[in-house]
Amino acid sequence: MPVPVPRQRAIPAVETGLAQAASASGGSSSREEAPRKEQTVENTTHTHLTLLLIEDDPGGSAVVPEMLDPAGKPIRVRTARNLTEAERLLTDDVHCILLDLALPAPGAHAGDEDELGVLKHILELAPRHAVLALTASGDAERGAQAVRVGAQDYLFRDELDGRLLSRAIRYAVERKRSDTAERRLAEGRLRAQENRRLERGLLPTPLLEGSSLRFAARYRPGRSRALLGGDFYDVVRTADGTVHAMIGDVCGHGPDEAALGVELRIAWRALTLAGLCGDELLNTLEQVLEHERSDDEIFATLCTVDIAPDGRRAGLCLAGHPSPLLARPGRAARLLPYDNNGPALGLLPGARWPRMQVELGAEWSLMLYTDGLIEGRVGEGRERLGQDGMVSMVRRQLSEGLRGEALLRAAVSEVRDLNGGELTDDVAVLLLDRGF
Repeated sequence: MPVPVPRQRAIPAVETGLAQAASASGGSSSREEAPRKEQTVENTTHTHLTLLLIEDDPGGSAVVPEMLDPAGKPIRVRTARNLTEAERLLTDDVHCILLDLALPAPGAHAGDEDELGVLKHILELAPRHAVLALTASGDAERGAQAVRVGAQDYLFRDELDGRLLSRAIRYAVERKRSDTAERRLAEGRLRAQENRRLERGLLPTPLLEGSSLRFAARYRPGRSRALLGGDFYDVVRTADGTVHAMIGDVCGHGPDEAALGVELRIAWRALTLAGLCGDELLNTLEQVLEHERSDDEIFATLCTVDIAPDGRRAGLCLAGHPSPLLARPGRAARLLPYDNNGPALGLLPGARWPRMQVELGAEWSLMLYTDGLIEGRVGEGRERLGQDGMVSMVRRQLSEGLRGEALLRAAVSEVRDLNGGELTDDVAVLLLDRGF
């Protein structure tokens, strides 16, 4: 049986760009039977290309045309006469496989109908490599079936020459590289879609049924292409008619911090619905933080507000967090008191967080935010917006008639513009309105 032609291997060649147009010329074969030492993908750019020929010719191998790689070096050829030898010779420095489809598949018996069993075995053994199938002259249907199963191309035994083989190898390797890149792109898109669905699902849905308060929120993670950061917020109404609102910030900006923020938000909602409030609730949250954080240096700031059923009063607890902004008709917007601000969660053992009573009035708007809103720069210097700058900005926007979603959208957009581009820190802002 004429010797099958070697085929180029996809792992190093496909992924490092070695599969460029190789020039082919007629001549004697260059073969080696011993496996070479495994090499990394990076090192293959400086070594000979190696082809693995898997064929079954008990009378000896036919001559394979001598071929040169793009650097003018001879392409090495290894020959395996069965799949056991092929598995031993299939080291990382192999760039191409040419498979004789006449080989029996492992475990195959006389009368088995799967003519492509050996190809399927090789594709399973070397899923990242390009494969050329070698079939009998004129058996185009079998060759086409091989391509449908997973081979990059097929060749006829009696039509092989150096130029055809070189071109087929180059095409197979480049096609495998293209298929691999396309598959990875599709997998990346699928993962991104799944991550977006997951992150959207982790953002809270406020539980305000039965309340006359209006709710709005704005969220912008600092991480590039992320939908969820270390900031977190939530709003729920308990059975007694009290509306509880919370906003917090886990230090750091990675996915671990985002996950911890979600855990703290869910824990806060569960504890709030169970009836905990103020210092007792924050102490329990701190235990959750200390148990779940990946490092003892991780801490979280938090602001909680519980609004009485009549909507005129609220309790305020601050754990190292900026104080909310209160706006009322006929009065300038101002920050709520923060004299009794306790430490951030996870910093001081045995800390306490006093609950302050705040008078809201008949009509009001209460804005809770994270420090990403106030720490952006103002212009090209080092000056930051700060709380005073934020209060002035919101006062002006309120005077322009902005409310609810429009107010939050304008605030975050202006802070970004003042910063001269995207903010590096996460930003979360929520707004509760009562007739304002």
